[in-house]
Amino acid sequence: MKILIITNKIPYPLKDGGAIATFTLADSLSQLGVNITILTLNTSKHYFNVQDIPEEIRLRINFIDYYINTDIKIADALLNLLFSKYPYNAKRFIDKGFKNLIADILKKEKFDIIQLEGLYLTPYISTIRKHTATPVALRAHNVEHEIWERTVLQEKNRYKKMYLKLLCRRIKKMETNMLNKYDLLVAITERDLQKLNSLGNNKPSQVTPTGYNINNFNNNLKQKTDTAMEYPSVFHIGALDWSPNQEGIIWFIENCWCKILSKMPNLKFYIAGRNAPQWLINKLNKKNIHFCGEVESAQDFINSKALMIVPLFAGSGMRIKIVEAMALSKTIVSTNIGVEGIAVRDKENILIANDEAEFVREIVNIFNDKSKFSSIGENAKNFIAKNFDNINIARELINFYKLNINH
Repeated sequence: MKILIITNKIPYPLKDGGAIATFTLADSLSQLGVNITILTLNTSKHYFNVQDIPEEIRLRINFIDYYINTDIKIADALLNLLFSKYPYNAKRFIDKGFKNLIADILKKEKFDIIQLEGLYLTPYISTIRKHTATPVALRAHNVEHEIWERTVLQEKNRYKKMYLKLLCRRIKKMETNMLNKYDLLVAITERDLQKLNSLGNNKPSQVTPTGYNINNFNNNLKQKTDTAMEYPSVFHIGALDWSPNQEGIIWFIENCWCKILSKMPNLKFYIAGRNAPQWLINKLNKKNIHFCGEVESAQDFINSKALMIVPLFAGSGMRIKIVEAMALSKTIVSTNIGVEGIAVRDKENILIANDEAEFVREIVNIFNDKSKFSSIGENAKNFIAKNFDNINIARELINFYKLNINH
């Protein structure tokens, strides 16, 4: 089988959920014998030289990149607001040169499946249709408009709220209009699939979550004693230029942290992630809070700390960092929104908290019961090993594609 994967940012290095979701599936497909080509926009924000991807990976996966400047420009955003049918989020990824590159590739090569990684690639479906009858699969990383609906609810600035409402309506319209323009729908979570079906999807569909190479994780777990864990300690890791993460961290600090410190005055809170704006860094300058910035190894950072918190009140799709931390035997306190798409069980393999009283109570209580702390982490690791083995996930997707290629 031969698959062309098209993505709106280079899926390497593996420093954010989108890159992990795209790369880990592509890599597992290649290990199962699928011929994989990744055609990627190489954006100004996430630029990475393809030649710096390890050779062993480039021998398995053929990368073709196309540079595009996606920097946010106020003038362009204003023009988009007045004259474009696309939300500005999507418009930045539409490029005539990239359309021509897609056409050139499809003239030279034949594929069994063309897989689009997310909503913002759907404007290229019309270009693909002009040059091939190959089935197009949309891999929906989330329900995009749902992220923005939740962000609107959290926004307090009146004028920003007005703009976000307009943006949200445009994204929802785009998401609804693109339904069924593809041939196959691949959702990352069952919940997202149900949502897209309720909006009108009637194409064959499959749930393909983001998983991990469990064998690699087991090897890392055997070695993790090399990294001493600071117990007790609290940590958060995630993209710090993503507004739901920013809002969640600020909420936790303003509403929960002082109350926790009053009960555990020596407890430290570590925050790691890429692209933190200066205004956010300034807000993190509080007692016993340590801003670590972008860490060299997410796994080493996770292993070195005790309890992960995910105070998320917006967003959609699946939080990859939760799956990664669970695979590394971490005990996690998260909101219900944070664990959407992951069939966890409260008090068994994770702790659920949705308001300040619950966050404070769960964090203090779990540090007063180390055996329960260890038990939840062990259950988390076993849950991921059973449900998120990437090779099994990729194998099921191959079977889904084979079943539908000739239909």
